[in-house]
Formats: sequence, C-alpha cells, structure tokens
Amino acid sequence: VAQLNKYVSITHNNLRPVPEQRLFIDSQTNKMSKGNSFINAAAAIGVVVASSLYIQRLQKAVKDRDLSKDNDLNLKEETSSADEQKFSVPKELKLCPYIAELELAIRLSLEAGANMLEHYETVGTENQSSISVMTKGSDIDFATEIDTKNEDLVISHIKSKFPKHMIIGEETSAADGNIPELTDKPTWIIDPVDGTTNFASGLPLTCVSIGLCVNKEPVMGVVFAPMTNELYIGVKDHGAYRNGVRIRGGYMNSKKTLEESIVCFEFGYSRSGDAVEKMTSAVTNILNHGCKSCKCLGSGVLDLCYVARGSIDVVYTGVVDEGWKPWDYCAATVICYEAGCAARTLYDEHDGGVFNIYSKSMVFGVNKAVVSECREVVLKSHLINLNVVGARLKF
Repeated sequence: VAQLNKYVSITHNNLRPVPEQRLFIDSQTNKMSKGNSFINAAAAIGVVVASSLYIQRLQKAVKDRDLSKDNDLNLKEETSSADEQKFSVPKELKLCPYIAELELAIRLSLEAGANMLEHYETVGTENQSSISVMTKGSDIDFATEIDTKNEDLVISHIKSKFPKHMIIGEETSAADGNIPELTDKPTWIIDPVDGTTNFASGLPLTCVSIGLCVNKEPVMGVVFAPMTNELYIGVKDHGAYRNGVRIRGGYMNSKKTLEESIVCFEFGYSRSGDAVEKMTSAVTNILNHGCKSCKCLGSGVLDLCYVARGSIDVVYTGVVDEGWKPWDYCAATVICYEAGCAARTLYDEHDGGVFNIYSKSMVFGVNKAVVSECREVVLKSHLINLNVVGARLKF
C-alpha cells in the first residue's frame, strides 16, 4: 500500500491535473489512508489507472497537435486529389465518340467555375468584389462581367481546338438579338453563368453549362456548379454522371406520382399582372392537387440536373413567356435523358408535344406519368381560371 501511495503521489505531481481533479485525488487518498488497507490499495490502483488514461490522452493530444501542421499542409493536396478524381472523365466514357470534346468541356467548365468562385467568396464581406452588370431586356434580365469573361474563355478555346465547329453563346446571342438555328455542323451551346441573379447575389445555386449538338441533336453535356462542387456529365447512349458516379434519377423513380413529388418551376422575368396571375395560378393548382413540395431555385440548368439525380421529381416552364432558351436546355437535356427521365412540351407546339431545345415550354420529370400528370394539372388551371383559348391546350 505504501509503495502504491508513493507511486500515486509521484504520478499525481507529474500529471498536474486541473484543481478539481487534484482536490479529488488528494482528499480520496488522504481519507483512504486512514481506513482499511485493502480499500486504500484499491483506491490507489484506481487513481493509477485513471492517471495512466489521462497521460494517454495528453500524449494523444500532443501527437494530434504535432500532426495538425502536417495535416494542414497535406489538406490542399488531398482535396486536390479528390477533386481530380471527381472531375475526371469516368472510365465508362473513355471510349465514347466525343471524348475530345468532353475533355475540353470539363476543363473549360472548371476554369469558368473558378472565375465565378472568386466573386462568390467575397459577397457580403468587407472585401466584396465589384462586378459590372449589363442589362438585357430589362433591369431584372442582366449579365455580369463574369458571364462575358466565361463565354469569351469557352469560345476562344473551342475555336482553337475545333475551328470548324459552330458556337452559340447566350451573351453573344443576346448582343446579336437573335438565336441562330442549328445546322448539321457540330454546334456548341454555352451558358457561361446560369442563374446569374443567384450568382450576383451570392446565392450558391448557379453553374456553367456547355453542350454539344451533332446533326441538330444534343449529344454531350457538361454542367459545373462551383459553389456546390458538382460536375454533371452526360453523353448520348453512354450515361449520366455526377462527380464521376452514375446517376439514374429516372430509372429509380419510375413509379413516382405528382402527389409524392417535389415540383420545381421558375418565374423568369415576366412581371405583368396577367403573366403573374397565370404563373401563380398554375402553382396554386399544383398545391391544391397535392405534392410533396414546390421549389423555385433560380437556375434552370440545375433544375434539370436535379431531376436527373432524382432530387427534384418534375420541373415545368413556359406557362406564359417565361420559357427557357437553348443554352438552358442543351447540356442538361442530355444528362436528364441519360438518367432515364422523360420530357415533353407544356403546350402542343409541334409534333404532338415532342420536346426540343428550341421549344418555348417544357415539362421534365423522372417518369412519363408524372410529366403527363403535372402538365394536365398546370394546363387545367390555365384553362379554367384564366379563360385561355382552348385550341392551344390540346391534351
């Protein structure tokens, strides 16, 4: 017992525990030393064990502290390595017919995303960067200097590598006042910053979209969302991927109904009383019919990518003149179709509702049934409540 007490005393002095621990140990050992020797020995052994555990924790803390510097040094390398894996061409796509175009689109989307991230990180801080803004059709339809910078970046590299390819860019088309029609030549369609309002405001749901059409049909799409660090890829007949992993939102939600669905829409730039009434009436009718939730996320391209992933079940647009443009559709359409999703136009614009990237309206969903159900609910509201000409609303 004496030897144990001596060891405890030495251990106690070396440990220098916090005052509460020392008082407890002192009071216990002093008190027990006057009692039964067996109890005294047991108490001493308990303190030795506790002391040993305490020393182990101290040693671990010191080791962790020493390693922290190394960890900090390695963090960037590890993050870079992980990102390289996520943002590389999936092995399943290495032999696809558009591998050269795909590799270029991925590289350019990442570079353009880096341009966006520089501004995003400063929003709301004392170091907030100022970016110039150019209005288009109205004060709420605008582009930033990053839109222009990204489009110039993408176009210049595509022209350098594929000089015979055609290119349609959102900002270039806005400046020209028209959207060129597709030809049989390979044509790139670019949205340098989709969700510009989100981007300028410092909201994270914004992205770069780069798509390729061959024989007037979208065949490859790359979408990079830099704030959420997500890279979506789709190649016709070769699948859709998010950060290198196959996504199958349509195949995995083939039985989803509207009542079970997250429904998405965008109000666009329409602000007239009639337009607002029509758009809100459609939403009201969906809510009255029943759904899991309604969302308005501010990025049409990401809306479609989220349908491909199954995060959103159905998205529609074009109730009035808030419909989207080819650069909103091109890349994400490939990703959606390759994930097993379905689409049609909201109205019967042409060919019995067959969707194409020049359509003025659309419904995209995780299966055909939910697309049809959503369309019927939206158009029923439009017809009954707003007295729209019935000839336009063919079912």
